[in-house]
Amino acid sequence: MANPVGEVESGPLRLQFDSSLKLTFRGSSISSDGGLLLHRELDDALGLNEMAAEFLADTRTGRNGRHRLAGLLRQSIFSRLAGCEDVNDADRLRRESVMRQLVGGRAVKHGAASASAMGRFETEMLTWPGNLEALADLPGRWIDAVHDRRPPKSITLDMDSSESPVHGEQEGAVWNGHFQSKCLHPLFVFNQYGDLERCALRPGNVHSADGWEHVLKPVLARYSAKARPSIIRRRFRADAAFAILTLFDLLEAEGWDYAIRIKSNSKLYEQIGWLMKRRPGRPPNHVVREYTSFHYRAKSWAKPRRVVAKVEFHPGELFPRVGFIVTNRSLPSERVLAFYNQRGTAEQHIKEGKHALKWTRLSCMRFATNAVRLQLHALAFNLANFLRTLATPDEIAAWLLTSLRERLIKTGARLVRHARYAIFQMAEAALPRSIFAGILGLINGLRGPPAAAVSA
Repeated sequence: MANPVGEVESGPLRLQFDSSLKLTFRGSSISSDGGLLLHRELDDALGLNEMAAEFLADTRTGRNGRHRLAGLLRQSIFSRLAGCEDVNDADRLRRESVMRQLVGGRAVKHGAASASAMGRFETEMLTWPGNLEALADLPGRWIDAVHDRRPPKSITLDMDSSESPVHGEQEGAVWNGHFQSKCLHPLFVFNQYGDLERCALRPGNVHSADGWEHVLKPVLARYSAKARPSIIRRRFRADAAFAILTLFDLLEAEGWDYAIRIKSNSKLYEQIGWLMKRRPGRPPNHVVREYTSFHYRAKSWAKPRRVVAKVEFHPGELFPRVGFIVTNRSLPSERVLAFYNQRGTAEQHIKEGKHALKWTRLSCMRFATNAVRLQLHALAFNLANFLRTLATPDEIAAWLLTSLRERLIKTGARLVRHARYAIFQMAEAALPRSIFAGILGLINGLRGPPAAAVSA
């Protein structure tokens, strides 16, 4: 076993198939996560983790400053970006050269936090109610930091729920008949750039829209005309679980355009009876789509609302497929449906969170601890997505988060220390120097003007 500084104790190992090869173990100077240095540079350019430390309370006793709290948070987030979502991995990562540089401070010379320290940080400090509430706000604060540098002219929000299957007796884990699994049931809100605006963990057996006000209202407030006057168009999409009267009223009162699917009923079918009949003649070998719109008032609604209907006849199917969308947009029916169908990007973002960030790994027994884990994964997801949307050259701009993790983050790096400098020698087999240089150039473009220039 190698000692903490990575020196061998009994010489190199020899390989019999080629006597010229030797194996040495100097783990402290070698890392498989060299690409995380780019995420750390982006973190510094936007001031994300330092901002986060300002809103989190250090509940420990003794002389522990906020910089160290920011380091612990940084270690939690970057570990998840590296694919190490369990605190048990901290004992290995704390000795890695890249992780020590990412955390900074005393970690550079003495190592990052141990598994026990990270366990206390995530299961005790962050589960304090004030910190858990602050964690829920941090994804939005990070997105605001990006929008302060690049103000958007429009915003589109997608709301959706998902499952996080569990395989133990976690608090709140209940069988969900829709997903056909024992799970927890998180709720998410994304914007059109793929950033996770806000999320919340819920017990497994709640309705898909349960607690939507707590999740959505803070997001709407951040994008109000008063908070973001530069935004000239605000849009919202959701599936039929969110066809709720109070949600319609809220969106209309706040000036949001929306397209929300609603469940079919006999009254809706009466409005489109003329479209339900197949055309005379031999059925075509392609899908035939028909669109229409009408005004409809449910019993609980105070006024009629526009409903857009789509009827699809598929080859080989006896009955058509029908869908209804309630909307306050004045676009042609076909364009309303096209806008709603783009909601599928939210499902893609959830899949990326599951596969690239493994945010379904909620293995703690306490519900509050798993809620903290979900929020930490949300921060890691946003940092990864910021790099993809803000700082990737054209050559890799279309990569998914999984590809960025496997080919960019997992870039081998060897640390060579000199008297005044520390040099990371990066493996160039996966990505060339020009890619890294392009990313750094885009990140530097996000930085504000130097302090001297501002004062001048």
